[in-house]
Amino acid sequence: MLQLIRTDSSNGDFQSLVALLDQYLRKLDGDDHAFYAQFNQIDALRNVVVAYLNNQAVSCGAFKPFDEGTVEIKRMFTLPEFRGQRLAVQVLLELEAWASELSHTACVLETGKRMPDAVRLYQRSGYEIISNFGQYAGDENSVCMKKAV
Repeated sequence: MLQLIRTDSSNGDFQSLVALLDQYLRKLDGDDHAFYAQFNQIDALRNVVVAYLNNQAVSCGAFKPFDEGTVEIKRMFTLPEFRGQRLAVQVLLELEAWASELSHTACVLETGKRMPDAVRLYQRSGYEIISNFGQYAGDENSVCMKKAV
């Protein structure tokens, strides 16, 4: 049975999943990893969702303030052996609902061209590609996206 828990970045299961995400991204990003890693600190995230399947933490995501009315989706990850079960979609929907409940009207995110499955997931979830924002402007490997919630 799937259970979605709203928590914060002090959650040990979230921290464990993010450690695995960082290992995965380190391999995927290669020499570019240090650039991206500096924007993915989790020490002060107040809005985190962890998905549990049969009491095992299998997927996670978070958001942080971006600008007036907008949050940035961060740290989305699903254990490889649980991918393809729409768990990330469920986490994303829960994050969007939570953001909306807090009176935010949009979500933005950054993912990478090296992660076509993630790009497709977000597009199927209603996100549209936008110009790269902030630190990602001019980064040819970044894909920035936005969705109204």
